[in-house]
Amino acid sequence: SNASLLAAAVRAAGGEPLVLPSARDTVADIRARFTEAAGADLILTSGGVSVGDFDLVRDVLAALGQVDFWRVNVRPGKPLAFGRIDGTPLVGLPGNPVSSAVTFELFARPLLRQMLGCAALYRPQIPVRLAADASRGDRRHYARVRLTFTETGTLAHVTGDQGSHRLTSLAGADALAVIPEGTGILPVGAVVTALLLHD
Repeated sequence: SNASLLAAAVRAAGGEPLVLPSARDTVADIRARFTEAAGADLILTSGGVSVGDFDLVRDVLAALGQVDFWRVNVRPGKPLAFGRIDGTPLVGLPGNPVSSAVTFELFARPLLRQMLGCAALYRPQIPVRLAADASRGDRRHYARVRLTFTETGTLAHVTGDQGSHRLTSLAGADALAVIPEGTGILPVGAVVTALLLHD
């Protein structure tokens, strides 16, 4: 599902996706896919950048080029890698579908828009009020929300289970509500920023 989702997201951002076959979890196969991607303006991968025995993308990237950073303090999507192979930027997105989609929006889409020479790199952002309590944690949480507009402002309703494998949480989402890292609970009515998922 990630290949289809990301190809559509690249197209919507103004790029022309070239979807390569999935790589097996071997160094040789990942190297072969990177060779096939030669000549691309940007390489996106999905999966293989965490800490499991078969998460080899970052290792291959380090061997063929350079890793500029690895891991970001967001939820969903902590295992994210960025680097270059022969000068071509590579964004290694997480493998969980929602993590992949959210980190594309936060990191890959603005990069792609910048490479295209677009003036607007980021999605519009608006203040919203939480329709339910939200727990804070040690990572910034990008909650998938559906928006409703009322006389007292815009309300953000969480779209169900926020697990990084739950594609249904994206299906009805209008925006990503930013729950800042920290401790305690943000109560109903608290104002946070939301990144709109549609321009």
